[in-house]
Amino acid sequence: MEHKSGGPLITKNILHAGTKSVSFTTGTKVYFHFQTRKCDREQTIVDDSRKFGKPMELVLGKNFKFEVWETVVQMMALNEVANFTVDKSLVSGYPFLSKTLREAGKPKDQRRPHCCGVMMQNEGTGYEDLNQLIKEPCDLVFRIELLKVEAPEDYQKESWQMNEEEKLKAIPSLHSEGNSLFNNKNYKAASEKYALALGMLEQLMLVEKPGAEEWLALEKQKVPLLLNFSQCKLYEKDYYTVIEHCSSVLKSDPGNVKALFRRAKAHMGAWNPQEAREDFMRVMELDRSLLATVQKELKQLEEMEKKQDEDDRSKLKGKMF
Repeated sequence: MEHKSGGPLITKNILHAGTKSVSFTTGTKVYFHFQTRKCDREQTIVDDSRKFGKPMELVLGKNFKFEVWETVVQMMALNEVANFTVDKSLVSGYPFLSKTLREAGKPKDQRRPHCCGVMMQNEGTGYEDLNQLIKEPCDLVFRIELLKVEAPEDYQKESWQMNEEEKLKAIPSLHSEGNSLFNNKNYKAASEKYALALGMLEQLMLVEKPGAEEWLALEKQKVPLLLNFSQCKLYEKDYYTVIEHCSSVLKSDPGNVKALFRRAKAHMGAWNPQEAREDFMRVMELDRSLLATVQKELKQLEEMEKKQDEDDRSKLKGKMF
């Protein structure tokens, strides 16, 4: 890759030799630390991944927004440290990547709103040094340390990397993993597995026509996952999430006893006594084998209401005198 003047657009300088040559293909995942410097007199540091708290992860061939990094890491050996001086014509997208990386390391409530590249060029990134890079582009030096390289078959792909067939294959595995975690009472980890599987199903449903046979088959697969996810969230006392997901099940399967019972329990936890009672009564209508269990829950609900009434009267009495 050369400049019009004949000079190279990317110049490499090895600082520490690597320990092993590696091959790179589409889908290879690389992990590396980077430091970005301006090619000015002070060699001003722009970013340092060690300050972000974790190395950069990059999957090759997946249209990453900053092509230069895909190019330079494939020029390296494992554990190598090298400086790459890159012509300013290739790094115009770096300020926008840098903003994304800086924001990702912040708590959600401290992040600046996302905006497109055109808006950032006109209104700024929210970081003065990045705004300066946009106004006055310059060559950049990237110090890269290649930490780890994984072939596509050696790591679990994220859903956005999978094709339709891979997602269909992964969903039952995630369901099974979630069940194992649930049986070991690791409800948080189990809910994460169920959520991943649900996300994949949602993605697959987007390309099908609602109501079509394929869409209905995917919708049917969602039901046990939604119920399991809801049970996890019930244990975690995330009541409104349980109500939301059980209601989703009941839209397509109004007589689903598990969804009704779990939604009733969530309504109790969220203190919606009328809604809880209605769901419990419906459960008794649909499954008489649960009569004793539901009557026990209704008795507990009645006691909770009595206590709430007593508390309310005490508060009112305190205000009156």
